[in-house]
Amino acid sequence: MKDDEFIKEIKLAINDSLSGVLGEAYVTEPKTFDLRTDALSDKTKQYRREEFEDIVEKLNQVSAELDGADRTATKSTTSDFRRLKIEEAHLMNAAFLRALHFENIADMGSNLTMDSLSYIRLARDFGSFENWQKDFIACCLSSRDGYGITGYSVFLKRFVNLVIDTESLNVPIGVYPVIVLDVAEGAYYRDYGNRRREYVFAMMKEFNWNKIERRFDKADKIAKVF
Repeated sequence: MKDDEFIKEIKLAINDSLSGVLGEAYVTEPKTFDLRTDALSDKTKQYRREEFEDIVEKLNQVSAELDGADRTATKSTTSDFRRLKIEEAHLMNAAFLRALHFENIADMGSNLTMDSLSYIRLARDFGSFENWQKDFIACCLSSRDGYGITGYSVFLKRFVNLVIDTESLNVPIGVYPVIVLDVAEGAYYRDYGNRRREYVFAMMKEFNWNKIERRFDKADKIAKVF
């Protein structure tokens, strides 16, 4: 794949999660998601939607502030520019990860076949699909108010499971997310109390494998470049 084709694939992958054009300064708009699942209450779904929209709004605010920030008065200890860049990373992760989470859950007719690219790649890199499941669940239960993620590492050249704390801790470089599950307390506590495992199982039973399959297809295209 040529460089310009690769760049096009990356832009398409980004726009799949958030609509809008990223530039400097960029403006993003939150996508809407049809969360028809009965595994979450209407109040939880509404709360998480509102929180997602607020995150995107704040990201746009930070982007606008960065556009006019003084880049000549920066310091490694403290400065407005440093503060804004750190807030940008936090909000950007929050916005994209929430969008990826919403997109790959709540499929009442969830179905995964053994001949799908998703199944084949997970079985290849984890030894078996069951091994991936066990490892992914362990990541979800290990996260401190963050996410359990499966992603393709361009450096390891394989799919890996990750534990991300809050929105921006333990985020490795060079990883394209294909499966994202939000395990922050706000995502489930109203409906499941402290029974996070029960929530994780409920969400995994309704993974939207059609959406996930498209991400695996893009990950395969990325793998051909690196």
